[in-house]
Amino acid sequence: MSLGRCFAHHSLEAKFKAARHAGLSGIEMFYEDLADLASTLPSHPSPSSHIHAAQYIRSLSSYYALPIIACGPFSDYEGLLSPSARKSKLEELHLWFQVCRILGTDLIQIPSTFSSPTTHTSSRAQIISDLREIADLGAAQKPPFRFAFENLCFGTHIDTWSGAWNVVQGVDRDNFGLCLDTFNIAGREFADPASPTGTVANAEASFRKSMEKMVQTIDPHKVFYIQIVDAERLSAPLIEGHEFYVQGQKARMSWSRNCRLFLGEQDRGGYLPVMDVLKAICDGLGYRGWVSFELFNRSLVERGDHVPREHAERAMKSWEYVCGEMRWENVGPNLNERNAEREKGGEIGSEVMARL
Repeated sequence: MSLGRCFAHHSLEAKFKAARHAGLSGIEMFYEDLADLASTLPSHPSPSSHIHAAQYIRSLSSYYALPIIACGPFSDYEGLLSPSARKSKLEELHLWFQVCRILGTDLIQIPSTFSSPTTHTSSRAQIISDLREIADLGAAQKPPFRFAFENLCFGTHIDTWSGAWNVVQGVDRDNFGLCLDTFNIAGREFADPASPTGTVANAEASFRKSMEKMVQTIDPHKVFYIQIVDAERLSAPLIEGHEFYVQGQKARMSWSRNCRLFLGEQDRGGYLPVMDVLKAICDGLGYRGWVSFELFNRSLVERGDHVPREHAERAMKSWEYVCGEMRWENVGPNLNERNAEREKGGEIGSEVMARL
């Protein structure tokens, strides 16, 4: 997904190839890509089409020596009010277990819902109960699955890291933790795309306090992986009349869908305090694990073979920028080792990731 959207005719193989050639280390699978591939198969719309799509993606993963680190988003179950819709989502979850098992990942990402409050309750007790149900279903699988819960800065009921952490604490299951996303953290507590300044009131001081609280609050063992991207400062407030404005949609969601940037792209307008978030997570909490670059941008819907290649190269440049700023050395698998893995596998044949 972060290398080109499927509906713009950017194939999974083109994205895997671009990621590998750029030197990236893994793939976070966006289910939209898998579902799009499944829709082209003769067995569609049966669940078996998703199984067959997952088998093909696993062959790409092996051929390009790019492991599938996580799959997401499994969204909109927590707080769902309709009994029939709840039943359907749980049936979908069991399909996800089959798909993720084939992909070779045990990690499913769950974002906080951004659906209407008329369809999803704000009751924290119900939200926690629903997510605990999912965690228990995942724990009962063989092998078990983990879930990484993420606050969206435009979430309906949960839009901050502290809100997500409170939910994780309430669920209280070993296999239920956090996905910390620099954009969604800073995009809610530092930035406001609907403001002429691009920030919330007293942004720097309040955000600094939030990061200090994060370091003091979160259990690092409950951080299952992190996502790092920046976003573009808009030249005008994202309100009615702006090119990205959508009636009835939160400004932060419209901004998120169109304006994310890779970290280090200040020349493109990046302005969020992403490094402050990253230092809080990695230096303050001591996180060690996978780092994902989850990008949504209007550039991903452009047509042309250059799109996956250029975005993969930008992602790798961002990773090098991060390593320089954080003074990280010798992180991530060696490209020669990955080539050897590919040859050993003997198989033929998004979201992009590097490993810390």
